[in-house]
Formats: sequence, C-alpha cells, structure tokens
Amino acid sequence: MNVNLYGHDGRWVMVDCGVTFADHQYPGIDLVLPDLSFIEDQLDTLDGIVITHGHEDHIGALPYLADDLGVPIYATPFTAGLIRHKLEEERIADRVKIRVIQPGEAFRVGPFGFEFVPMSHSIPEANALVIETPAGRVFHTGDWKLDAAPVIGTPASPEQLTAIGDRGIDVLVCDSTNVFNAEASGSEGTVQTGLLEAISAARGRVVVTTFASNASRLHTLGQVAVETGRALCVAGRSLDRIIKVARACGYLKDFPDTVSPEEAMRMPRNKVLVVATGGQGEDRAALARIATGNHPIKLESGDTVIFSSKQIPGNEVAIGRIQNTLAGRGVKMVTEKQAHVHVSGHPGQPELEALYGWLRPRILVPVHGEMRHLMEHARFGLSKGIPETLVQNDGDLVRLAPGAPAKIGHAPVGRLVLDGDVILPADGGTINERRRISLHGQISVAVAVGKNRRVAGSPQVRLQGIPVEEERDAFIADAEDAAAEAVSGGARDMDRLREDIRLAVRRCATRWTGKKPVVDVLLLEV
Repeated sequence: MNVNLYGHDGRWVMVDCGVTFADHQYPGIDLVLPDLSFIEDQLDTLDGIVITHGHEDHIGALPYLADDLGVPIYATPFTAGLIRHKLEEERIADRVKIRVIQPGEAFRVGPFGFEFVPMSHSIPEANALVIETPAGRVFHTGDWKLDAAPVIGTPASPEQLTAIGDRGIDVLVCDSTNVFNAEASGSEGTVQTGLLEAISAARGRVVVTTFASNASRLHTLGQVAVETGRALCVAGRSLDRIIKVARACGYLKDFPDTVSPEEAMRMPRNKVLVVATGGQGEDRAALARIATGNHPIKLESGDTVIFSSKQIPGNEVAIGRIQNTLAGRGVKMVTEKQAHVHVSGHPGQPELEALYGWLRPRILVPVHGEMRHLMEHARFGLSKGIPETLVQNDGDLVRLAPGAPAKIGHAPVGRLVLDGDVILPADGGTINERRRISLHGQISVAVAVGKNRRVAGSPQVRLQGIPVEEERDAFIADAEDAAAEAVSGGARDMDRLREDIRLAVRRCATRWTGKKPVVDVLLLEV
C-alpha cells in the first residue's frame, strides 16, 4: 500500500497510491486503502500524482481516492491504460486527468522536476524516478531488479544509470524486498526453459497460474504453448484486461490466439495450456474455482498445475487450502521449489550493490518491506560505502535535503477499508462491531412493554453464531425468561430498562456458553 509524499517550497507531490488486501482482521472486507487525511487537509498544496508502475499496491486506490484529490495523474502509456480502465469501471474517467509520459521522458509537476527511468520488474514499464529540486536530487527506485535478458521493454543500462549518478544523487529511496537474498533475482528470460521442461513433461491438461500483470510471463507462456503444441486458454478477467492494454501499447504482438474455456474442454487433455489467475489463494479467482469444480475448466487426476509465482508472505494458508484441494483430486503441482518456473521482480544484494556503485548516493532511505527488511537494508548500504542511512516508520516526516537527513515530525497515517461501495475507517465502529459479532455471536431481543412497565406478551429472542447447537430452543427459552425478569425488575426509565435486559440476556449466554455475545434490545412500548 504505497503512498509517498515529497514536499518542497510549500508544495507536495504524491508518488503512487496503492491498496493492500484484507486478512482475517477485517471480516467482510476485500480492499484496504491508505488514509490520506494529512494531504487531504491541505489539498491546495498538492500538485499531482506520479505513478511508478501498474501493480495494485501502487495504483489500486486511485479509483476510490483520485477524484477527491483532484490533481492530474502522471504515468507511462501501459500504466496509464491500466489506470484508465479502473477509472472507467468506477465511472469517473471523465473527472480524473491522466497525463501520459513516455519512458525516459522528463517533465515537471509544480516545483519538482521528474524523469522516468525504465527499470526491470514483473510488469511492463516499471520506472524509477529522478526527482529534482533546488534543495537536492532523489532517485526513487519503485519496484525493480536487474535483468540482463528482459522479455519486454528495455531497462536503463549501467552506463545510463552511471550518468545519472554523475549528476549527483543526494538520496536513494530504494526497494528492500529481497535484501536478505545473497544472490541476484535472475532474468525473466531464463524462466522459459524451466516452464518448457515442466509443461513438456506433463501428460494431461496444464494450468499455469501467475500474476496477471506479468506480461513478460504471459509472453513466455504464449511461446511455450506454441512450442509444446498446446492451445492457449486464458482464465481470469484481470488477465484479459492486461492482454488488452499490453497489445494496445505495442506489447504481446506475437501472442497466440486463445481459445475459450468451453473450446479447451472439447480438446484432447494434452493439447491445452490454461493460464489462470489466483496463485495467491484468492477465493474468487479462476484457480480457486477450478480447484473446487466451479469453473468451466475441469481438472482430473493426472493433470498439472504450475505455480509460476512467488508465495507472498501472509498468503500461505490460502494457497495451501487450494493446493490441498487440488492434491485431493490427484492433480500434480509444480512450484518454484521443484522447477525454475519463476524469478522475483525485486533486487537481491548483488543488484543493490551494483545500483549503489552506479548512483553513488549520499543517503539511503530503505522502503518496500517490513521493518526487518528496512533495517537490514540500512546495514547493508552502510557496509557498501553509503555514508548515511535513515529508516522511517509510516507517517514520519523526514528532511532529506539540504544537509543531513532527519525526522522532523509525524503525519497522521492509517487504514481505510472498502466495505461494499462505502469507504470506512479500518478500526472504526462498523468494523469493530463486525469483529465482535464474528468472535462472540449476536443476540436480538424484542420486548413489548406496557405503560406500567410490564411485559405485554413474551419477549422474543433470535440469535446468530451462539454455540448452543442442539440446545438452541432451551437456551432461547431461558434467555426470554431472563429478559422478562429484567422487565419486571422495576426500572422506569426506558434506557435503563434496555440496559437491564441486555445485561440479563448476556449473563444468560455467558452462563450457557462462556462467551459474551453482542446483545441488541428492541423495546416496543404498547
């Protein structure tokens, strides 16, 4: 969930505006958005949003927040195409201005000079940014790696990066994701051999799951499909979107024609290669539905699923669930642990060291990773000769230049959630209520009360998620008696009466189950 703000001379520019995906802490929530209240409180000082590349953790919040920010978005053609599609889905494309910048092109946003520097990553048109002001010059890497044999695009050469370093880089803001890896991440071009071997060895249908945005991997899979004599089938809306945008930008020109899932199922099993979304265990993605038999693509014993992607930390349980389901159907699985079917899009230590040498920054600010990655990156940078490092926490206001780097304040940061069509605080009343209900269950009590505060008819109790199972009717009867007794207890004030009923029913539930459920009381005065 990347949002960076750079400030100079009273003006701000935002770099990236992404989302993260919800976990069990946010029941009923799919997307988590950044809280931008710091800049929203001073929108007249924001000049624009510059996007490094098109991954969801860098652009995913734009459909929900860009209209309110009210400033232009600057992006290269492929990234702009992805953003435009998202804005169209939200029906706000006519209200958000996108300015398309060519890779390598220089441009200005307010008092900031920018230059897109093409870098290798697992999506087309990933860019680092040179950000220039009279106070200093920053090289903001975004997500990157070094790739001697890229499949799509031409990244900046060592000579070009050295020339940028010759201009003087005050601060390197750098990706830390793979800082613990002692080896380089490897070239995308080498994956084709591993995929070709794995798919050639398969005897039945083959499903390959990969990140939809990895157009280079899609190009490779298209070539492998041709070499193995298999028809190519694409399963997943996000894959369709990426292919459409990539072709519009001049990529995937020799990508083979695809067949529909229905056509694929009519073909011999050893003549089909399916590319599917869902390698991170997403419930509604194509692979999950294929695994459970709820997709037109059907797998049988002897078929193969290849996970051509890295297991993102936090997704282990979801991925394991799908893999167990596939295993139960007799499907063979191949991951990067068994074959060379994936390379990372982030730099290992040799790549970091090479970039330091080309740019020769005065200061290193590690980003992209958890605190253990940032601290290790700072140590690694110092060990390789960078004079100073500074490790931030979310919300830290940091002076980068002129002079020594220093933390000078703290901005409010936090999380918002997209709940249906509504944006809410991640730890606000609605989500906290939902957490309590999911943990303890909920009981509703309806009581008709006469003017003399006597029960006019029996209280009615309904419950959800209370662990009484076979004793449900007996529990409801006991809870209704507890409610009736509370009414007859003599409270005259309706608010006090409502609280007496709530506590009485909750004590009853605790006595039966040991839990303290949420109890809602509806009083009807008759």
